[in-house]
Amino acid sequence: MFDKIGIKIELPDWMEDMEDMPPFPFESDEMDDDDDNIDAPDGEYPVLPLRNTVLFPSFIAPITVGRDKSRLAVQAAFAENKLIAVFGQVDADVDDPLATDMFAIGTLARVAKMFNMPDGNTTAVLQGRKRILMGKVTQKEPFLRADVMQIPDKLPKNEQKMEATISLIREKAKAIIELSPNIPNEAAGMIENIDSPYFLIHFTAANLNCESYEKQGILEIDDIQKRGEAVLKKLQIELKLAELREEIEQKTRTELDKQQREYHLSQQLKTLQDELGEGNEREGDDLETRAATKKWSKATQEQFAKELRKLRRMNTQQPDYGIQLNYLETLVDLPFGEMTDDNFDLAKAKKILDLDHFGLEKVKERILEHLAILKLKKDMKAPILCLVGPPGVGKTSLGQSIASALNRKYHRIALGGLHDEAEIRGHRRTYLGSMPGRIIQALKKSGCDNPVIVLDEIDKIGRDFRGDPQNALLEVLDPQQNSTFHDNFLDVDYDLSKVLFIATANSLEGIQEPLLDRMEVIRLSGYTIEEKLEIAKRHLMPHQLAEHGLKAAQLKIPPKVMADIIQRYTWEAGVREINRCIAALCRATAKKVALEETYKPTITYSEVTRVLGPEYYDAEVYTVETQPGIAVGLAWTRNGGDILYIETSLSKGKGNFKFTGNIGDVMNESATTALSFLQANAEKFGIDYELFEQKNIHIHIPEGATPKDGPSAGITMLTAIASALTNRQVKPYLAMTGEITLRGKVLPVGGIKEKILAAKRAGVREIILCKQNERHILDIQADYIAGLTFHYVTQMSEVLQLALV
Repeated sequence: MFDKIGIKIELPDWMEDMEDMPPFPFESDEMDDDDDNIDAPDGEYPVLPLRNTVLFPSFIAPITVGRDKSRLAVQAAFAENKLIAVFGQVDADVDDPLATDMFAIGTLARVAKMFNMPDGNTTAVLQGRKRILMGKVTQKEPFLRADVMQIPDKLPKNEQKMEATISLIREKAKAIIELSPNIPNEAAGMIENIDSPYFLIHFTAANLNCESYEKQGILEIDDIQKRGEAVLKKLQIELKLAELREEIEQKTRTELDKQQREYHLSQQLKTLQDELGEGNEREGDDLETRAATKKWSKATQEQFAKELRKLRRMNTQQPDYGIQLNYLETLVDLPFGEMTDDNFDLAKAKKILDLDHFGLEKVKERILEHLAILKLKKDMKAPILCLVGPPGVGKTSLGQSIASALNRKYHRIALGGLHDEAEIRGHRRTYLGSMPGRIIQALKKSGCDNPVIVLDEIDKIGRDFRGDPQNALLEVLDPQQNSTFHDNFLDVDYDLSKVLFIATANSLEGIQEPLLDRMEVIRLSGYTIEEKLEIAKRHLMPHQLAEHGLKAAQLKIPPKVMADIIQRYTWEAGVREINRCIAALCRATAKKVALEETYKPTITYSEVTRVLGPEYYDAEVYTVETQPGIAVGLAWTRNGGDILYIETSLSKGKGNFKFTGNIGDVMNESATTALSFLQANAEKFGIDYELFEQKNIHIHIPEGATPKDGPSAGITMLTAIASALTNRQVKPYLAMTGEITLRGKVLPVGGIKEKILAAKRAGVREIILCKQNERHILDIQADYIAGLTFHYVTQMSEVLQLALV
């Protein structure tokens, strides 16, 4: 109520010099209580429609007139007899209202003053006189005129009832003013000073905080007693709302005061608790409820109860409170003893592994063996498998397949570049922001104690002043110790023996020996061209078609074209680069489909070169060399196998030896050993010993930008030196790999499959290997090595006999 009373009480500056205006609020000498003496006869008057406003008799209101018709009507009234018929609009959105757009009952008003405002509008001060009824419209342009008839008010029959109503209106209005801080206190005195019941009812109705149609309803009531009762009813509603607002504000202030009081009391209580060692049992009820369902050991239960008591003694404003709460929530969130049911359907598990991965028969066989033992024994400690192989052969994705086959949860932990030991063992709770290690966090996210956790890139863990994470992994990956794994943050033993850990690495060189001893190493070789074709057909193509929104009929790559892509655009052991090439072809096709271009779905090799550009590699890398002193070796790299040209030249000198190329210590030692062997057996191999004193020997390995090292090129370097010293050419299309000793024995080497595949890709036809490497050849499918001839040797003399022409 009285939402506009400030405007009614304090008139604007431009109204201070108004003449002939009674005081506000007022009881003019021209008006008595029933307002019968006002000279306002029935007749024709200009009509002023009002939006969202109702003018009551005996009430003064400044009205801003902006519409042209309304302005003309006010000006005409002011010029004639200063009387104007004021009616409220039914719809305030109507800009040019007709008689049908206005309420039938309004107020005849006197235009007390009129002002032209700086913004172009006109402000008229209207003084309500009598209620009127609109009759016939006599003029529509340039403004409305209409005949109006006064509506007499019905006087109250019961004077005492009327007095009681007026008294209640006055009382309720004053109560609302007292409860409303935005209404000046002077308004209560003003209400008290209004003597006229007629004016009090209309003054109060005009200032009610309600919609204009509700005020119009009050204006249309003929009986002054009922009109007063309607105003009283609205006042009672507003008073209830004002009391409710006051109650809410009071309650809010009380709660705020209570919080401040409790804070000061808690500070005092904390001091007393620190002195007495007593706890506050009000905190942690939710944690205690959740802990009741956990399958904890006695030590863990005691630890939780101790830390919960500590939490309840702490104030929430302390920095340690968040760490303590995080610790307890971690405890109750960890799945102590909760496990998922393993799937022991070996046939189904084999089907899943075969569906997800082509080849890798030994790896899949090892997983099935583990499942079989677990099915029979029910309580087998999970072994730690370490999958070692070049990038892109499916080591990480194999972990997902294993989890799917076992029906276990899967989680991957990336260890590449990890330096901080706390990432494994967790941070001690003495530090702000401390948290458990990645192993415990993985179990928390998995929600069970027997997930499959892949420790990815375990060979790329670093070490610095923050500790050695590989040493921290010793306890995690030891089946005999990880049943009592200790995390620094958790500070209680946790059983990791049910977790199936699978580590992945590109090479074993970066793994420390103690850690390697705790894992079962399974080597993944590179794929042959035939295997890559099957993988591209079964896995890569369907995946890329789905990723690019294509259907199988919209893009087809024939096997011959796919083989050319593999040989001429990729040089890797895995299939990542092949996947990128297929993705590029899918993007090119997707563009044509989206643009609705005409194209042939079957890809030709010319289309491949247009999309992928010039060929990256020559399928026939091997070139026949007729010059003595050049031999071809086979090398293993982290990206798979490769062929290695070793060149030897002789020049006049004093027997100096030079070895160039981006080589390591192992290959340098192999070259020195090869030269010493030939010097010791020069006569046996028909070499003039004086050459060692009169000639300088220079061994070079081309492509110096690529680092090369490892015990696999010894026999190749010896063959190259012997070829140069004897001036005998090395047999064409021949490659070899193996290490030598000073006695001339040929030693076995690793990475045979990758080396053989590299030799076949390069066009090599014959390969010399150590006799002990023959078993590795038998593991390779015969179809993949068709066309290759293998020579197995034990002595260096056999190598020279086979290699030199």
